[in-house]
Amino acid sequence: MTETIRVQGARENNLKDVSVEIPKRKLTVFTGVSGSGKSSLVFGTIAAESQRLINETYSAFVQGFMPSMARPEVDVLEGLTTVIIVDQQRMGGDTRSTVGTATDANAMLRILFSRLGSPHIGSPNAFSFNTASASGGGTITVNGKTESRGFSRLGGMCPRCEGRGRVSDIDLTELFDDSKSLLEGAITVPGFTGDGWMTRIYNESGFFDPAKPIRDFDAAEREAFLYKEPVKIKVNGINLTYEGLVPKIQKSMLSKDRDSLQPHVRAFVDRAVTFTACPDCGGSRLSEAARSSRIGRVNIAAACSWEIRDLAEWVRGLDEPTVAPLLAGLQRTLDSFVDIGLGYLSLDRASGTLSGGEAQRVKMIRHLGSALTDITYVFDEPTTGLHPHDIQRMNELLLQLRDKGNTVLVVEHKPETIAIADHVVDLGPGAGANGGTVCFEGSVDGLRGSDTVTGRHFDDRAALKTGAALRRATGQLAIRGASSHNLQDVDVDIPLGILTVVTGVAGSGKSSLIHGSVRGAAGDETVVTIDQSAIKGSRRSNPATYSGLLEPIRKAFAKANGVKPALFSSNSEGACPACNGAGVIYTDLGMMAGVSSTCEECEGKRFDASVLEYHLGGRDISEVLAMPVSEAHAFFGDGEARIPAATAILTRLADVGLGYLTIGQPLTTLSGGERQRLKLAVHMGEKGGLYVLDEPTTGLHLADVQQLLGLLDRLVDSGRSVIVIEHHQAVMAHADWIIDLGPGAGHDGGRVVFEGTPAALVADRTTLTGQHLAAYVGA
Repeated sequence: MTETIRVQGARENNLKDVSVEIPKRKLTVFTGVSGSGKSSLVFGTIAAESQRLINETYSAFVQGFMPSMARPEVDVLEGLTTVIIVDQQRMGGDTRSTVGTATDANAMLRILFSRLGSPHIGSPNAFSFNTASASGGGTITVNGKTESRGFSRLGGMCPRCEGRGRVSDIDLTELFDDSKSLLEGAITVPGFTGDGWMTRIYNESGFFDPAKPIRDFDAAEREAFLYKEPVKIKVNGINLTYEGLVPKIQKSMLSKDRDSLQPHVRAFVDRAVTFTACPDCGGSRLSEAARSSRIGRVNIAAACSWEIRDLAEWVRGLDEPTVAPLLAGLQRTLDSFVDIGLGYLSLDRASGTLSGGEAQRVKMIRHLGSALTDITYVFDEPTTGLHPHDIQRMNELLLQLRDKGNTVLVVEHKPETIAIADHVVDLGPGAGANGGTVCFEGSVDGLRGSDTVTGRHFDDRAALKTGAALRRATGQLAIRGASSHNLQDVDVDIPLGILTVVTGVAGSGKSSLIHGSVRGAAGDETVVTIDQSAIKGSRRSNPATYSGLLEPIRKAFAKANGVKPALFSSNSEGACPACNGAGVIYTDLGMMAGVSSTCEECEGKRFDASVLEYHLGGRDISEVLAMPVSEAHAFFGDGEARIPAATAILTRLADVGLGYLTIGQPLTTLSGGERQRLKLAVHMGEKGGLYVLDEPTTGLHLADVQQLLGLLDRLVDSGRSVIVIEHHQAVMAHADWIIDLGPGAGHDGGRVVFEGTPAALVADRTTLTGQHLAAYVGA
């Protein structure tokens, strides 16, 4: 128990009685195809049980405020230590969260300016854009004596933008049709249509006539309709709060991060709202007083806007014995950013704009200087979003954590990281129901010699595309003067009709160039963008609902049986009344872990018994949802159950390598790679001549990358232009044209350092990408 973590009989998700012994104080890498059970073993079993046991050490009162966690499906777990999870979950999308606030670097900087800033304006709160200035006063009676008391607090928040750095201007014509009355549906804001509560509050508020067209409102009515402060009203005897339409929208939609909004709400916000930098603070979020205090010639707004590597040099130049410990702590944090390859970020960068890989590395920073040892660190593909040049740096950080006496568990696909492992656990042999077993346990050399999927593909190298294999461009997409973020007035022609790969180190400007300029340069051409944003969905969502597959299936069932389509949705009329269509009954045990058990009435099928009496092609709806994609493709492709619309969607799911996936499997059980490919399959069905893919190899096993390359070829051969932002050398080697940005990150990047074929890039070797691609292909 002191030397190993022993797992016996793990059965989470698709694991089939897995038993392994993981050495402590070593670096263990878990490999296998996407969906083979790696995350189920590492996160769903080992990390989950460690966290559950730690939570049980708190008092019952404290546990009542913590999320309850069920015990994983495992027979024996011994030798566990405290687990710290460093995953790829995007950091909070709150507009007030920045890189500085997320890592405490901002807090230390505020203390520094409150001690050394001139003129001295107050405590650290005076430099915080999340703290508003406030003052007040009144009288209080103490022991029969009445005293006058007042208070004053100086905060650093800009009063104009309330610390957000941006102000919004709303196009009122997008909020309502002034030729209509409220009763005629004048309000066009999502959520305010129909006869819902939001609409009824406005119709029955009494502040204006709902039957009068809005253009006929007088000044008082228009003011009440658009801008009235919150006030209590009664609607049908129910106490409700009425608020003007503009502040209502600002609170419900504009205070949230754009990417966290539902697609239809996001589309509305894009139409109705324009955001500009706050004219009072210039986008710095800080009040005039906070910006007036300086150390030398530098105020805190300027310090936070610098690239972190430049800020680290400035802090290194400060010599003030009175705050020496503070300077040392701040210096360590800033140097960690540089060491981890994030020196190109700034502390005022909104945390919601970080990619998954950047967010994961930001989370690592607080652990690098930790004095704790004998911790189990769990990483989820830490090389995501990293250029081959940066992967070496990440490997060194993982080894540093191990050498401090910690156990490091890494779920990874990249051979560069697998190669540094002390111990390898390979799961498979396939994905989903075909995975969930341990195929190999041992050293890296042993993995190379094994006959597992990972072992066979470990030393795979894609060949450079040359000569006649290279496609010829059918046109060009001209980008001129691109200057967003760190781009330095870039002019580049992106060829059309071929596979173009845009590459460069992390932070070199790839996403700024493509996402910021392609759509505008494309003109009337429809651009389909497949980015790294996470799939949103609950356990009620599944591949069938997410891809739109369920809609034609429901209609076919309804037509075949002469009933309503709503019966064949477990989220609608067809749901089992006992479990409300969830398939499980969840019992909340208060402070103890809740228990979920299969619904006894529907036996986990999620549908009412009467619905299961209706059949299509000899199958009921629950049996159809239990089919893998490959079986469903054959079922709906021919015979009585033939549905061309469903077959088209299933074909795309099979094309991205998800043939094994059950179409009714909850989205919450899908791995990161499976979610990435599911999103790719959905977007493939969109009509567009130009596809932009942002790191499509994320979460893909070495064996799956070849299938992805075949998919990209099919897209191009069907007449589409494909632009891929990618670091994977196999994708670079397979490209028809490469655009390399750099030479470095941040202000050292933002320039096109190479344009040409993969073979020309290898022959050139003047860029970091060229050097790593040459090493990859053995040139």
